[in-house]
Amino acid sequence: MKFNSLTLALVMGAGLASGAALAQDASAPPVSVPMAAPAASPAQPAARVVPPSTVLTVTPLAEITSKRIEEGDKFQFSVVADVVEGGVIAIPRGSMVQGTITWKTGRAIGGKSGKFEVTFDHVTVNGRNYKLTGLHRQEGRGNSVGALLGSMIVSGRSAVMLPGQMANAITAEPIPF
Repeated sequence: MKFNSLTLALVMGAGLASGAALAQDASAPPVSVPMAAPAASPAQPAARVVPPSTVLTVTPLAEITSKRIEEGDKFQFSVVADVVEGGVIAIPRGSMVQGTITWKTGRAIGGKSGKFEVTFDHVTVNGRNYKLTGLHRQEGRGNSVGALLGSMIVSGRSAVMLPGQMANAITAEPIPF
């Protein structure tokens, strides 16, 4: 049985104080001496994480247009630039992000343009999905001349988001790396 220095001091101190009583009564049950907790191991480095509310700049992989989308459609985006935490790349450029169309209007007569909103769902890092928040609203250009003239034949333009156009998504949970 191994004793650390604290246990040995406790045992020796207890033995000196009651040594005569223990030596005289050999038939007494053994005395239980509490063991000291093992010495703490060297501090483990804190887990490295990308904190919640970190902004990711993303771009769509394909054109998204209010002409051909419906609410609930899912689209793929990619992270534009590496996310670096503590000098280490935590989320590499090119990581996949999924977004969902959560609202849409088509272009309308009278100069109103089409619009849509993409809500960002998750980013995939090292094969695992992590929740995102954030919303991007895309609007087509209206036809203000048609609207001013009150023309019923003039309509606005569809909303279009092209690859290379950037939007911001926000991490909703810690992402370990």
